[in-house]
Amino acid sequence: MSNKKTNFIIGLLLVTSQLFFSCNNFIQNRKITGQSDTLSHQTDIPVSKIIYGINIDSLRVVKGIVKKNEFLADILLKFGVDYATIDYLAKHTRDTFDLRKIRTGNNYTVITTNDSAKRPLYFVYELSPSRYVVCHLNDTICAMRGKKVIVTKIGSSTGTIESSLWNAFVDKGNDPNLANKLSEIYAWTIDFFDLQKGDHYKILYSKLFVDGKYVGFGKINVALFHHRNHDYYAFYFEQKGRGDYFDEKGNSLERTFLKAPLRFRRISSRFSNSRYHPILKIRRPHHGVDYAAAEGTPVHSIGDGIIIKMGFQKWGAGRYIKIKHNGTYTTQYAHLKAYVKGMKMGLHIKQGQLIGYVGHTGLATGPHLDFRFFKNGKAIDPLKVKSSPARPITKKNLQAFDALVKQYRTALDTIGKY
Repeated sequence: MSNKKTNFIIGLLLVTSQLFFSCNNFIQNRKITGQSDTLSHQTDIPVSKIIYGINIDSLRVVKGIVKKNEFLADILLKFGVDYATIDYLAKHTRDTFDLRKIRTGNNYTVITTNDSAKRPLYFVYELSPSRYVVCHLNDTICAMRGKKVIVTKIGSSTGTIESSLWNAFVDKGNDPNLANKLSEIYAWTIDFFDLQKGDHYKILYSKLFVDGKYVGFGKINVALFHHRNHDYYAFYFEQKGRGDYFDEKGNSLERTFLKAPLRFRRISSRFSNSRYHPILKIRRPHHGVDYAAAEGTPVHSIGDGIIIKMGFQKWGAGRYIKIKHNGTYTTQYAHLKAYVKGMKMGLHIKQGQLIGYVGHTGLATGPHLDFRFFKNGKAIDPLKVKSSPARPITKKNLQAFDALVKQYRTALDTIGKY
């Protein structure tokens, strides 16, 4: 974060090298031919330090990236590791990591002696920017998992909506995945299909660094979203072993229902008692909301419930699914391309659970989701449904929460304009 006044810079989040061993005593005395050819996608690095828990002061370090259709044997054979060692390594370290599943694009490191023989001692495969597997290639062949130190800093972002929330983050040079996270936090309180030009936001969040490089973000600590002349706050607070987001009064931002069953798409048709049908060329009621989205876009249930009906209507809803949430409310998702595997009548569904994919089955001119909301069996406008918040701050935690709110609101005030 550029403004030092917030004093939220966090030091090291020490995720120390916790190594999980699955070593196998396989002592072999054999000669391994050195490999001196220079590989175009690798780089010799003159270093004098400890990496992956290995002191490499007098060793040679070669880094590379797994190529397309490249396997463990393809890599290790170039460094003179014999077939017997490679086979043993692949078969006897699966409880640590199945080396047959190395992925294209992931980083690896080979550490050898720094002499004319260049005898391979270690092979390190990076599972992620912070997690890795070290394979010992010398006398005792084994594998162990480890973690690099993750440095956490507090970052800030502000923005104004010109076209979309996603673009607002991109225009500021911020991680656009923060837009998804922000939409999840406010899923119960802000309809992101109804954002207005000029809406704006401020957030403070955790930025994660490994080896000095940004590798992603942790949680959003606090957010302020200004929408339709109203400020919506979101404060992250943990109680009873669970973290949630709350408004400034301590009410949970989580509601009984999500605002929408899919992300970041436009509304192509609203709830109406007289809509001109583009195929039938007549006016008739359209008791739902059409969300225009690309075919295959994930569709999620807006709340907990039970599937009470699903099927196919050739001249109507196409492939659809209906979920009963309680004794009052039911929702329907229509024109689906397909259901998620396992969907069936009577199945209990969780809020936010993936249930199907946007399509244009039935009477539809193009891919979209026809989303319908029923109250006591009567169709109502989904965009006007309100539900009460859940799990507010408990009385014993209220004082600590109020102190956090004061602290974070002061911090938000220091990060400048939108």
